[in-house]
Formats: sequence, structure tokens, C-alpha cells
Amino acid sequence: MGDQISEQTINRLSLYLRFISELDATGVRAVSSKVLAAQFDLNAALIRKDLSHFGDLGVRGVGYIVKDLKHRLRQILGLNRHLNVAIIGAGNLGLALADYPGFRQEGFRIVALFDSLSTKVGGQSRGGVRIHDIGELDLVTRRERITIAVIAVPAAAAQMVVNTVVQTGIKALLNFSPGTLRVPPEVKLKSVDVTVSLENLAFHLARN
Repeated sequence: MGDQISEQTINRLSLYLRFISELDATGVRAVSSKVLAAQFDLNAALIRKDLSHFGDLGVRGVGYIVKDLKHRLRQILGLNRHLNVAIIGAGNLGLALADYPGFRQEGFRIVALFDSLSTKVGGQSRGGVRIHDIGELDLVTRRERITIAVIAVPAAAAQMVVNTVVQTGIKALLNFSPGTLRVPPEVKLKSVDVTVSLENLAFHLARN
């Protein structure tokens, strides 16, 4: 089924879950596709189509039961289990990501940092995540059962680091380094380019 679901749909599922979690926290019992559509400035039919990929999640005449939908979305997104994450690069960005509390709240456990500088190896983030030598990546990956790697290194080193990560068997990478990186077909790579986002904002400011 996963191959038939578009990236756009998967991204929207994450947004739906965030909003549904907020509704659940405030005691809302049910929500309609129209309310969801208004929240995200989407068409209600698109909301229903997104969710229908995973079965009949709604109740006729009621809408979606908030607690049930929250539970199902977490299952669909694979968040009903803890996922161990490594961050490659113990610079300012890597250290900040290691201590971000939102990851743990959603089931992502930052279990290790890696760097190539000997002056950083053996240290730890403010939150207590230990910094390992990049040469220990394979060993620590197997010991800690790491399934996701976050790439937070300078652009010049990014492809080499990605190659090293892929060799350990990790098949899910989140990249914060600028530029285009290459991975094998079986590896999923998502990139976050802050500069592109800022340029997008600059474009809209210029138009206004």
C-alpha cells in the first residue's frame, strides 16, 4: 500500500495528527472532514480521500472519533513504537536537534551523536546524548538499534557521510545539509533546506 500513497498525502497525515492531538487534549470527541478542511485550507473531499486509503475511519453522521483517529494515524505513521535516531554532526545544529524535546514526545529517541573531531568525541549534549567517533557508527548502530539518521554536517562532507551511514544498513535519513545527495533506491532520504524556505519567504515579501 505504501507505494501507492503520495508524499503529499503522507505529509498531510502528519498535519492531521498534530491537529487531532490538539483536539484530543482539549476533550473534543468528534470532528468532521469540513472542520479538518477549514483548519488546513483544503477541500473536505481531499481529507476524506487521504484517510480512505487506510480504511473506513469515519462514522456516518458523526465524522471522525478523535481518539480513534489519533490512534489510527499514529499506527499508520509508525509512531506506535519507539524509533532510535542518530545525529551525524555534533555542531551547533546537531546539538540543538539532539536536545529538542518534541522528538521524544512523538516516539523518536535520540540515542547517539557522531562527529569526526576528537575534541568533541566523548562529550555530550546538554541533555546527555553522548558524542561518538564517526568510526564507531556501525558498532553503535547495531548496539542501539538505530533506524533513522539525521545528517547535520557541512555540505562538503555530506555525501561521504551519507555513504557511510548507508553502509551500516540504516534506510531512513533526514538531511539538513544543503545540496543534492544520492542514496540507493531502497533508502529513503528527506531533506530540509532552510535556505530554500527563507528564499521562499523572501519571494512572497518581494511580491507584497
